[in-house]
Amino acid sequence: MELRVLQYFLAVAREQSIIRAAETLHLSQPTLSTQLKAMEKELGKQLLIRGTKGSRKVTLTDEGMILRKRAEEILSLVEKTEREIALSDRYIVGDVHIGTGETDAVRFIASAAKKLHEEYEGIHFHISSGNSEFVTEQLEKGLIDFGVVFGSVDNTRFNSLEMPFKDSWGVLMKKSSPLAKKTGITPEDLWDKPLIISRQGDNGALTKWMGKEISELDIVGTYNLIFNASLMVEEGLGYAICLDKIINTSGESRLCFRPLSPERRDGMSIIWKKYRVLTKPAEKFIQKIKAEL
Repeated sequence: MELRVLQYFLAVAREQSIIRAAETLHLSQPTLSTQLKAMEKELGKQLLIRGTKGSRKVTLTDEGMILRKRAEEILSLVEKTEREIALSDRYIVGDVHIGTGETDAVRFIASAAKKLHEEYEGIHFHISSGNSEFVTEQLEKGLIDFGVVFGSVDNTRFNSLEMPFKDSWGVLMKKSSPLAKKTGITPEDLWDKPLIISRQGDNGALTKWMGKEISELDIVGTYNLIFNASLMVEEGLGYAICLDKIINTSGESRLCFRPLSPERRDGMSIIWKKYRVLTKPAEKFIQKIKAEL
């Protein structure tokens, strides 16, 4: 069934006359009648009840009424699609997938996403959490468009954009802890304490800072999401080594955060796979990130 013939059919239904419809369509009456009969034959149903010689009025059968409704919907969708394609530079629809570790820099990502969504409401954002290994693996598989990773980047595999942020490491603890009285936590402060460490972190850098191997420390737990670690801390299991500004420790919170001393800070980059063609939403997103930076 051709769209052109659907338009002919709707013209007849609207005018209730093959003759008047032919005039509006700039067709001859025999040509229009032939097209309509061919459509009825194709569908195997009578769609129109032609009037007698005394009356040229055309009415629709029950099947004709169904076709009229569907034809209007189909042609409306076609028109909408053509308009969207014609305006594709302004009307962009699609998803942007981002993989990241837990970091306060996600606020920057969220802010850029909000501004982009205000310009292109058809763009939607999806964030998944994981360590650098998880992020790079997801990028390689094409499951995400961008990743936020700490430390150095393999520039043979990924394009990268260094972000002007550094996250500070510290210790999440109960406000009633003796260490809460300190303004900074030294390695010696933690040598005899039960520790909860991140599975996403660089344990090599941690042991270097601590001056001890992991096996020499009292590791009572590990975490993938700091929220879960905060519950373990709140229940008194131990001290969580984590990044700042992820858990809210203000107000009535029973927890507090103290930075490491000497300080340990990690920079980060947003990366995407080399030689991969980005979707229009992904292109707009990285353009917005660059503009915001």
